[in-house]
Amino acid sequence: MYAITSLLNPRNASRINRIVKGLETQFGLDDVQDTPDPHLTYLLTATRRLSDLKEMMKEVAATTPPFSAYTTGLGVFPGTNPVIYIPVLRSNDLNMLHQRVLDVTAPLCRASQYYQPDRWLPHLSLALHDTTPDLLGPVLGYLNQETYNLRLNVNNLAILRKKGEFFVREEIFELTGKP
Repeated sequence: MYAITSLLNPRNASRINRIVKGLETQFGLDDVQDTPDPHLTYLLTATRRLSDLKEMMKEVAATTPPFSAYTTGLGVFPGTNPVIYIPVLRSNDLNMLHQRVLDVTAPLCRASQYYQPDRWLPHLSLALHDTTPDLLGPVLGYLNQETYNLRLNVNNLAILRKKGEFFVREEIFELTGKP
């Protein structure tokens, strides 16, 4: 299993990791740390053609200029194990990059419904898998003490590889296209 993502810059990654560590300290929530690098996900895929996937991401990165994306607020994907996240606001630049990733990877894999353009909700996960509905109130009360208005510098595409319980860096491609 692979994830096509953009990793956060060190300053933003540090802030997200600080929030995640606070959730671990206060509530014992640590499953989100299975992916140690905070990131924005464009696609999860299973492919046996990793070298082709790398070439595709290299081409997308080489023809995509870096851009800014913005976050605000908090969100919850409901369920038995709710996901708590910071929404990333969709913009033309972000939508175009997501669509390019989907277009070039289409010969290798089919995107699940959650990554289709009309359903994709870009976000930064703060807690997942080990959450419960009973924890939502206290966790959101704790998180509500801060604001989550970040400017993200989207300057890379990264392939993360599932290794045991973790997603680890496989390869990173800097966005180098001209505006």
